[in-house]
Amino acid sequence: MLDKLKANNRAWAARKISADAGFFRRLVNQQAPEYLWIGCSDSRVPANEIVDLDPGEMFVHRNVGNLAPPQDANYLSVLQFAVDVLKVKHILVVGHYGCGGVGAAVDGRRLGLVDHWLHPIREVHGEYRQELDAITDPRARLDRLCELNVMRQVRNVASDVFVHDAWARGQSLSVHGWVYSLSNGLVTDLDVTVSGPAGA
Repeated sequence: MLDKLKANNRAWAARKISADAGFFRRLVNQQAPEYLWIGCSDSRVPANEIVDLDPGEMFVHRNVGNLAPPQDANYLSVLQFAVDVLKVKHILVVGHYGCGGVGAAVDGRRLGLVDHWLHPIREVHGEYRQELDAITDPRARLDRLCELNVMRQVRNVASDVFVHDAWARGQSLSVHGWVYSLSNGLVTDLDVTVSGPAGA
């Protein structure tokens, strides 16, 4: 199976060079993406591919449930590097409908360590319990929780000190919330963009 992946890699690299002989030389010289993608680890949600960007055009951080928890050193390291070093202009928090992590956070079953990781989603669920309980269709209820989770993570990112420091020094930076649909391949903008401290 790994031989197949290696063969796929060689074929992909050959296609890239065939279409653009200088593609890899440019990648080696500099990484200058304008976007940071904070998304779910789900294998069906490939960040660059969804928005049709080449390698080098987007900095990507993925985890179960597309969380941006203020106590997670991995996420914070990615955020700081993207904001302070790469000077990205847009941070995209992207969830997806039918997210297994979001579902696992509230289905009542225990899975182990991931239960601790998903705790922030249970908090969102508790905060919006009345709205969610009013949705009778289980799939629609889960989809709404996916949206609410993205909105909460946008607030987490927009309230972070690295982001506020960037705004204080006049850096152009916006935080956006999107949800991706596995059923049609389209993203929906949740219209919760924050572009300065007044909106955070």
